[in-house]
Amino acid sequence: MDLAERVKAICLRPKETWGVVKGEQTTVKELFTSYAAILAVIPPVAAFIGFSIVGVRVPLIGRWRQPLLNGLVHAVVYYILSLVGVYVTAYIADRLASKFDSRQDLTSATKAVVFSMTPVWIVSILYIFPGLSILVMIAGLYSLYLLYLGLPAMMDTPPEKRAGYVIVVIIASIVVMFIISLITRMFVGGHAMMGPRF
Repeated sequence: MDLAERVKAICLRPKETWGVVKGEQTTVKELFTSYAAILAVIPPVAAFIGFSIVGVRVPLIGRWRQPLLNGLVHAVVYYILSLVGVYVTAYIADRLASKFDSRQDLTSATKAVVFSMTPVWIVSILYIFPGLSILVMIAGLYSLYLLYLGLPAMMDTPPEKRAGYVIVVIIASIVVMFIISLITRMFVGGHAMMGPRF
């Protein structure tokens, strides 16, 4: 799989790309090592640069920067836990599949979750400029749309069960990411509260 081509295809031609993805022979390990582990570096590195080096302009105070050590610890811990979060979300999607008359297959669930994260990972480069961080939230909405298209396609979900299945998986992923955010902040103390909401 060509990384740049897949990023472009999943973002610009998602419907046809999900069909291609479904037919690909791969493993969960390959999905992480050749795709997720590479792109998931972007948010923590960009946030470290933006919040610890560039800084945020705060009215009446001036430019605030997260302490370098805190920023570095935050980036490393978040990177590791974000990959764990992707796996846990895929695992939950797989375990819930039978409840929605869908096919249980961890590799297919992982494909759906990993590739739907692409817009967020790519647009997170904007964390370098903290004032543009809001645009990452917009990319997050597009990632949810990709999950809506991809998860039912990967798991052979009947049309009448698709919305319910995706909504439950989205709720589960929000809970997982919230827990990851809390754990990450525990490692760097109160200063992380002023950092990005990955």
